[in-house]
Amino acid sequence: MTRHSTVAALSDFRPETITLNEREVRVQLAAAYRIFDYLGWTQLIYGHITARLPGPKHQFLINPFGLMYHEITASNLVTVDLDGNIIGDSPYQVNPAGFTIHSAVHGVREDVGCVMHSHTTAGMAVAASATGLKCHDFAGISLHDRVAYHEFEGVSVDLDERNRLSKNLGDKNVMILRNHGLLSCGRTIAEAFRYLYALETACQVQIMAQSSSQNLTSPSYEVREKHARTLDDADNGELAFSALVRLMDQRDPSFRN
Repeated sequence: MTRHSTVAALSDFRPETITLNEREVRVQLAAAYRIFDYLGWTQLIYGHITARLPGPKHQFLINPFGLMYHEITASNLVTVDLDGNIIGDSPYQVNPAGFTIHSAVHGVREDVGCVMHSHTTAGMAVAASATGLKCHDFAGISLHDRVAYHEFEGVSVDLDERNRLSKNLGDKNVMILRNHGLLSCGRTIAEAFRYLYALETACQVQIMAQSSSQNLTSPSYEVREKHARTLDDADNGELAFSALVRLMDQRDPSFRN
């Protein structure tokens, strides 16, 4: 009998890049807001997830200021350009601080299709730590040497901060905003979510581990880098994000409206 291996390499799960139309981007982004709400990654009406619209105009979608994440739908997302102008007819305004942070990334990173920013308790706790993120767990080790830092400058309403933020981010896909929160970006919404999920998980584990008063261990540099590179070649979050979108459809499909 011929036997066939059922074990595939992680790289086998990386799908081809698919270009989405505006409607598809809107639905995915609205789903991401509902996923954040489901995971408890919200802070009232604050925090943002943005996605670049297809085409050459450098416009992106952002949440209406004043709505909670469970109220976000594909149709009420607001389109803005890199100058902060609202494109089209919308009864909503956008949060100036959210625009400043997200336009800083969208304006300089042509490879970025989505930017996510959160204010979770664990994320803010690590952001307040002088030593930042440590490599103590599976998620944290996957971000070995892949985390950028940006110093706190108060509420991000000064457009000049965009230059400093984008410079500090560089070519990395995750950033800890000191004394503030977490940020991730990716070519797709799924990829940005994959990075933020890893960063958020690592922050939660770190806070819990440090509170145990036990001695903490970390693998060697070589093992950390091997682990991170292996996950760099994985599916970039598409499988997990698609599963969560299916869950949101089961719970409340109104995000598609």
